[in-house]
Amino acid sequence: MDRHVNDQLDSATLEELTAWRRDIHQHPELAFEEHRTADFVAQKLEEFGIEVHRGLAKTGVVGTLRAGNSKRTIGLRADLDALPLQEKNDFDHKSKIDGKMHACGHDGHTIMLLGAARELAQSKNFDGTVYFIFQPAEESEGGGDVMIKDGLFDLFPADAVYGMHNMPGLPAGSFAMRKGPIMAAFDRFRITVKGVGAHGAKPDQGRDPVVIGSELVMALQTIVSRNLDPLECAVVSTTMFNSGHALNVIPEEAHLAGGVRTFKPHVQDMVKRRMNEICAGICAAHGATYELDYQHGYPATINEELAVENAAAAAAMVAGSDNVNTDVTPVMGSEDFAFMLQKKPGAYIFIGNGDGEGSCMIHNPHYDFNDRILETGVRYWVTLAEQQLARAQ
Repeated sequence: MDRHVNDQLDSATLEELTAWRRDIHQHPELAFEEHRTADFVAQKLEEFGIEVHRGLAKTGVVGTLRAGNSKRTIGLRADLDALPLQEKNDFDHKSKIDGKMHACGHDGHTIMLLGAARELAQSKNFDGTVYFIFQPAEESEGGGDVMIKDGLFDLFPADAVYGMHNMPGLPAGSFAMRKGPIMAAFDRFRITVKGVGAHGAKPDQGRDPVVIGSELVMALQTIVSRNLDPLECAVVSTTMFNSGHALNVIPEEAHLAGGVRTFKPHVQDMVKRRMNEICAGICAAHGATYELDYQHGYPATINEELAVENAAAAAAMVAGSDNVNTDVTPVMGSEDFAFMLQKKPGAYIFIGNGDGEGSCMIHNPHYDFNDRILETGVRYWVTLAEQQLARAQ
């Protein structure tokens, strides 16, 4: 008998999913090193009778499940990696690896998708193909981009691709999403100011890169405040400033670095252009030179409208329409699922990890994924796949 999308998971299943999640939490692995985690995922998929492919982006795993005769396909993605962070929790399933922890909930994301894979493999209540994409190296290393370059969508040509991330501060088991940009692009910059060194008592004989760099820090803030439409969004943050080694020496160079967050390509281009113009103008005024190294990182995560409607419909089936926000405020953080959305239509959404006292934001040494939402996440993935690959009536 087919399982219906609103059926609750039994207590034994939930206990097993929780045990899986906590085991992964105890054994965090960093970008492109997720060998144990990938082995666990692949083993479970094979046990479920799902075809397994390994090796994309080194430790990526993709499961393929077919039912019926339809050529329709859907990709569902979860991330595998942990963060280089020392865990400060004291519960039994805390990290066993010094300096590494699952501080972003990827352990929970992995198990929600793995649980959905088992449910769909058992019911096969769909007509088409589901690709379960377990991606390594989301945290700053662009594992999604690497999987694509390694042939992800050539081997597994999904019609659409969907991702999901837990979000502390949202009620447990609720959902939030929006059409268009939902997370920002993240670029990196490094500026080297080349002045003239001198004795600290003879500043007139030098070109002080510390003074010049200080002017740059303040002037870069005008890119947003005085060059950007107030209704647009961007963040320019200088987060590093290094220069000099002695108290009585004006150094020859100063080194600045930081990040840029934007939602739209034209804003991204404007920031880069103005940064170069500001550096040129201020350095010329002081008789110094500069080098600007501006690197594009993750692009903005931009949801396709129809895909958001599909995600909202599935979420409403699971949590009720009152618990689905389809106009959530965009987040200035970045997500490498954006690379997949550049290649395929799809949607990236948030599932509430819990709010109120005791809830802890991600990337915090006291964070832990909320096991109470495992069932909600599993049911969302199952519902989405069954709706998008519905059998003909």
